[in-house]
Amino acid sequence: MRDTRELDEAVNRLADRLRAAPQSRLRQGAAAEGLALARELAALAQRLEGAPEVRVMPDAGVFAVGDQLAVAGADLAEALRAAARGEGGPGRADGAPGGAGQVGAAPGGAEAVGPVVAGGAEAVLADALARVRAAAERAGL
Repeated sequence: MRDTRELDEAVNRLADRLRAAPQSRLRQGAAAEGLALARELAALAQRLEGAPEVRVMPDAGVFAVGDQLAVAGADLAEALRAAARGEGGPGRADGAPGGAGQVGAAPGGAEAVGPVVAGGAEAVLADALARVRAAAERAGL
């Protein structure tokens, strides 16, 4: 698996833009978009780590969403690196035995984050990067 620098940079760039955005921009949907993305990335990380149940990231308010996104992105990057080293849990993205290898819907109504596809951690990384870029575009940041 290639390294996660591109994901780290994209997440941190969007997180910085959310932190710097005026309250009006955040309330017009940028914060909601950032929180939705943070929840998706956190759910992916938890599944890769083999969590039996996904915990949904709480809404800590429009001014915290940049930090929430940064933390979720860092957690996912670390989970991807661990999966590449073969240290993942039952939901491992490297396709190794030990679990279903699926990333499903998070409980509590959070969006489904899609299946871990045959490409393993590399595919999850590419999907996460695409999600970050799409969220940044939708948020206008």
